[in-house]
Amino acid sequence: MGRKLVPVKLDSYKPLREIVFESLREAIINGVLEPGERLMEIQLAEEMGVSRTPVREAIRKLELENFVVMIPRKGAYVAGVSHKDVADVFEIRSALEGLAAGLAAERATVQEIEEMERFLLYYEGQEMSLDQMVDSDTDFHALVYKASRNERLIQILANLREQIQRFRATSLSVPGRLKNAIDEHRGIVEALARHDVEEAQSLAMAHIVTAENVMFEALRLSREQGDPKEGSEANSEKE
Repeated sequence: MGRKLVPVKLDSYKPLREIVFESLREAIINGVLEPGERLMEIQLAEEMGVSRTPVREAIRKLELENFVVMIPRKGAYVAGVSHKDVADVFEIRSALEGLAAGLAAERATVQEIEEMERFLLYYEGQEMSLDQMVDSDTDFHALVYKASRNERLIQILANLREQIQRFRATSLSVPGRLKNAIDEHRGIVEALARHDVEEAQSLAMAHIVTAENVMFEALRLSREQGDPKEGSEANSEKE
């Protein structure tokens, strides 16, 4: 484990098991807990300042959500990310993002377009950490979803959010990707401002395909550099 987990805050209204689950899931998404890393209940409990019981419950729930894989007689490991995992999520996301952008081109108000433009202006040229990059990218897409005026679509995208975040962090960590992503976002906003449905759809889908290609390239480079996690038993078991 490259970095230690921070102790959980116990002043939340949520049950402790839920707080621990969300903390571990966020650690996996942000790469604090890396693919192939073994999850040791005692160590995690000590770092988070809790007993082993909520950690054990959280690991079981993470397994149900495919963030963790259990290997008989070996224990729990952070699930690896296979080529198919990436392809499946991006295939779905491309279609949904295109739909959201097309609807937004029809329905976005002048105020919403202006909000997107201000958002892009603010983040252009900013020096950001990876967490800030992920947050800014997430926030921009949320503005497009909101402008679609389709609550069911927004909910479906929300259900995919955690899987998207895991890939988003890897993609945006590639040097130069953030600037290119902002440029792609600007093209989408310009299409929305013109109420050009087909162009908005096309640009939104192309944006996701580009992110997918960047993700695959990052995974390829990781393999070529001999990432010790890449060939772990957890990853091979999952794939």
